[in-house]
Amino acid sequence: MIQVVTPQHMQAIDDASEVPLDELIARAGAAVARAAIRQLGGTYGRRVLVVAGPGNNGADGRVAATRLRERGVRVAVVDALDLPERLPRADLVIDAAFGTGFRGGWQFPDVGATPVLAVDVPTGLDAATGVAGPSTPHAVRTVTFQAAKPGHVFADGPARCGDLEVVDIGLGVDRADALLVDAAAVRHWLPHRPTDAHKWREAVRIVAGTPGMTGAGHLATTAAQRAGASLVAVSSPGVDADAPVEALDRRVPGFDWYTAVLDDLHRFRSLVIGPGLGREEHTVASVLRCVEDAVVPMVIDGDGLFALAWNEAGSPAVLVDREVPTVLTPHDGEYGLLTGRRPDDDRLAAATSLADTTGATVLLKGPATVVATPGEVPLIVDAGDERLATAGTGDVLAGIIGALLARQIPAHRAAAAGAFVHGLAVQRCASVGVIAGDLVEQLPAVFTDLLATDA
Repeated sequence: MIQVVTPQHMQAIDDASEVPLDELIARAGAAVARAAIRQLGGTYGRRVLVVAGPGNNGADGRVAATRLRERGVRVAVVDALDLPERLPRADLVIDAAFGTGFRGGWQFPDVGATPVLAVDVPTGLDAATGVAGPSTPHAVRTVTFQAAKPGHVFADGPARCGDLEVVDIGLGVDRADALLVDAAAVRHWLPHRPTDAHKWREAVRIVAGTPGMTGAGHLATTAAQRAGASLVAVSSPGVDADAPVEALDRRVPGFDWYTAVLDDLHRFRSLVIGPGLGREEHTVASVLRCVEDAVVPMVIDGDGLFALAWNEAGSPAVLVDREVPTVLTPHDGEYGLLTGRRPDDDRLAAATSLADTTGATVLLKGPATVVATPGEVPLIVDAGDERLATAGTGDVLAGIIGALLARQIPAHRAAAAGAFVHGLAVQRCASVGVIAGDLVEQLPAVFTDLLATDA
């Protein structure tokens, strides 16, 4: 996994390094030059423009310019604080104007259609949050050093940074502020089913859907099945759950249904509760009883999160006494219900705060999803895209995580792996017209690829 470090932490690492600054700049500049040559596809006849600022970022750019000249590239270096009226023609612009600490109103020059390679971050991008300034360039590639920054993966970051390249220049990272999840990590986390497995060994209980919304339960159920659950039992209070033929459709009453759910819950390895349940007062009461008394790990999603928020004691009081893992899966609006305000630009801090308050694993959904658990390094998942912003995909994610919990993967990893698999599934779908059920159909192939020994 790629380490993610905040700008403040990275500055402290720089300050504590025993490697001379000139050597670090030489290594960084050489890495930028190599990336430029790859981007150019060679050196013969190529022209590069370096926009260099007054600090270390500019020094990196000037070293890169020297290395490129040594390779035969024609290079022009312009001072970011004294730009000429007309920029030299170039095949590539290297943005070495200002680094992660930039604050101010400097405007990046208009380079037209010329591709930009950014050093550390595109100038004007907030490295802590990913919020871009008005003139932040759209780089085709960004070369950063030792660790990614939150701004590379959140908000405007991915669109402004282009392809991200993290280069080791010999700085010792004492700890990561977060880790960016990759396929190798998820592959390592996924267990193989033992030879003595039976259908109750990785069984999932799902409570989801009400009249008119049984599709939520169906999606969560099929997702859990396709994610490896050995048996799934689903209930939609007051109605048949419209379960697939391979699942158990457990009818429970429309009111006070918690007793029927809890009676044999000990036979299951996880519980998914909330998708499409509705927000009636009696539903809130039953959800809370299940949360309080459930003896298995659980995923609380959708209307289950509403129930946590709309009770007199508040969600922390309901959750902190649970002795088994709990995964909360809020989007920004549900986060606001749970905390009283939507998350701000620092999404790592937002997810961590809710996790610390509740004692639960929090999966804060977004273009880059954050998974935070007390005592664990936060995990970031950026595998998905905008096609996931459609009805029912959250139900699918809840079912996947429920299955991974039932397979006895720790909650922190189960939530992150679920989000990663969810993202890989949409990558296999059509470019338009994707619906939640399409993701479910892709899950077996996603897991097969992840578990392949040559993947």
